[in-house]
Amino acid sequence: MGILDRVAFWRRTSAPAAIRSFDGATGGRRGRGMGTFGRINPETAAAGAHLASRAEYLAHNNAWLAQAIGNWTGALVGAGIMPNARHRDPETRKALNAYFASWWDSADIEGRTDFAGLQAIVARSMVVKGESVSLLIGTDEGPRLRVLDPALIDASKTDHNLTFAGIELDEHGRRLAYWILPENPASVFANFAPSQRVDADSVLHVFKPVSPGQIRGVSWLAPVILPASDFDQYCDALLMSAKMAAMSAGFIVNLNGGGADDIGAEPAWEPGGLTRLGLGEDVKFNSPAQLQQADAYLKHNLRQLAAGLGLPEFLLSGDLTQANYSSLRAGLLPFRQRVEQIQYGVLVPQFLAPCWRAVILHGVLSGAIDAPDFGTNPDAYLRADWLPPRALQVDPLKDTEATVAEIDAGLTSRRKAVAERGWVLEDLDSEIAADAFERPTKQEDAKP
Repeated sequence: MGILDRVAFWRRTSAPAAIRSFDGATGGRRGRGMGTFGRINPETAAAGAHLASRAEYLAHNNAWLAQAIGNWTGALVGAGIMPNARHRDPETRKALNAYFASWWDSADIEGRTDFAGLQAIVARSMVVKGESVSLLIGTDEGPRLRVLDPALIDASKTDHNLTFAGIELDEHGRRLAYWILPENPASVFANFAPSQRVDADSVLHVFKPVSPGQIRGVSWLAPVILPASDFDQYCDALLMSAKMAAMSAGFIVNLNGGGADDIGAEPAWEPGGLTRLGLGEDVKFNSPAQLQQADAYLKHNLRQLAAGLGLPEFLLSGDLTQANYSSLRAGLLPFRQRVEQIQYGVLVPQFLAPCWRAVILHGVLSGAIDAPDFGTNPDAYLRADWLPPRALQVDPLKDTEATVAEIDAGLTSRRKAVAERGWVLEDLDSEIAADAFERPTKQEDAKP
């Protein structure tokens, strides 16, 4: 082996081996102290109740989060998501919609609100506590809904037979039953009572999954609970600092090093007060440095909280001083996309569609709905399109003109445009026809 061959061999054998790794999984100084996340269900079971409790506390005591939760709830359900039957026959479709509308006002078994109000309660619970639980209760007048505290699902009910955190599953992960406590164990006057097994067909468990195979929901406030708490404490500290600064406008300093005069030696804690520190004084005015940088830091924290909640910043802070039409629209477009994703991917399949099926099935079986072909085509009756209220527009005139242009160009249909506004086309046409019939003509208006 020549000298060049030996050098090449030495380089190959002495060179360090290439390391293939993800920087995010590194250890050492950068990775030390960084948290890790295990399997979703054990993590949820261990932390879910604590997260829900802290989130509920912040929802009632943090003004920013209270606003954010209200805006999320309003965006998800508004004044109520309306159904429109899918049956091909217009008269049957009208009858199905009318029957569900007659049930709407009596949906709440407690009699406190209607179906739109129940939607708002379910949406708020999903945002704050991560999940909502409702019971479908059969009565002679039809099914009724009772919304429960998610804490009533017995999280201690866990065994090795596919029951975890109070939910019984089959081998495919489908829910068979829920173990529900008759009373919240944290209630003041609660008595011990074992949880009861309730068939899954009678339970509407609504939550937004964040991982495959997830069984229980997680509060949407989880990413901001600690930052929001720190933000509250920082605001309190700034307020106290400002109060103290206002109470003590400055200090009188003894430049000669002599003893303090007894007269006025004790500080007077009142607005604009001067504190005497000694004889031969000089005045030093108080100007706390932390107050000078507070505004920028507060805005930064509000943006962080809004990002963690998935909201445009102004829906958290209410500050529109720097907003214009373009910035508002740019901020609302991705938010509305996220809202629609939750409406059609969570609320409809987990809550709204089961309610429609239960109500219409009761109507068919009781004879209140004429359905001669139900036995051969049940889906025609048990399926509906759900129409959320149209989101409020930054500039309604421009949006209306754009919709009219799309219809004229054949890029959309009038039925679809009306559905996007949360209306049923047949109902709208009936109202327009009724208005035209009732509206007097110009000749009639001109008569004395």
